Amino acid sequence: MALSAGDVELFERARPRLEAIGYRLLGSAGEAEDAVQETFLRWQAADTGRIEVPEAWLTKVLTHYCLNQLTSARARRETYVGQWLPEPLLAGDPMLGPADTAEQRDSVSYAVLVLLERLSPNERAVYVLREAFGHSHREVAAILDISEAASQQIHHRARKHVAAGRARTEIDAAAARRVVEEFLAAATSGRTEPLIRLLTSDAVAVGDGGGKVPARAKAFEGAVAVATFLRGLFKPGPAKRKIVGGVPEIHVAAANGGPAFVAVVDGVIIGVSCLEVTPDGVVAVRSQVNPDKLARANAWWRGREDEPLYVL
Repeated sequence: MALSAGDVELFERARPRLEAIGYRLLGSAGEAEDAVQETFLRWQAADTGRIEVPEAWLTKVLTHYCLNQLTSARARRETYVGQWLPEPLLAGDPMLGPADTAEQRDSVSYAVLVLLERLSPNERAVYVLREAFGHSHREVAAILDISEAASQQIHHRARKHVAAGRARTEIDAAAARRVVEEFLAAATSGRTEPLIRLLTSDAVAVGDGGGKVPARAKAFEGAVAVATFLRGLFKPGPAKRKIVGGVPEIHVAAANGGPAFVAVVDGVIIGVSCLEVTPDGVVAVRSQVNPDKLARANAWWRGREDEPLYVL
């Protein structure tokens, strides 16, 4: 069925919101784009004249598609090479979605996206629709074809799981930059002691190479182990340049609303590292180095001429 110009315009107005929902549900920009495209195809095949609330209809179709993807993703990730981490999005990317409230900002933080992987598909959907997009339990129930009481119970359980996994901390952009600069200064000092002072005793460092870039399958745990690993990672030299294919430049950045730094070689991002910061120090360093999960970040970065903070 051919869509009218009005129907196409309506969908395009809804696209940014649909992409933001899809990204939070799937943890992947590419998969979110695919989900939105599938939603458009179903919109194209529908009798749009009989759809009373198009935005609600589109949200429901997208969410159910994502739920199916999440179910199959669990099986795929069992065979994933090494650690699986979400795809990071750099500051300003519209797929990050609304950021007016603390709940909205928190729902797309890298730390929370990692925690959402532990939830069931329904828990994840309820959490995202309630926390990030402000849907009432009645609306969530209609989207997921469950009762309102079930939505409330699932939301309570999901919030409890997420809260148990991290302590929410919000820092402004200036403070975030200071954290990254201090962290990088310690990491490039050639000594472990400055890093240990910045890390919590139970700090972890984990990387996702997807089998395409060398990354340790098991996370480094504890301040000493993490500091030792980072000291070696930031040690400059010809061997490192040979591995990455050029001279790595380290830039301060923000990803998913939090402090981060990016490694760039010849204008191409080869890694995005997100820091999880608490009042006690840096509790986690999560690095995405799988090139398949850096495509959108690279598209967003292209053309920037920021001066690197360090050259390795």
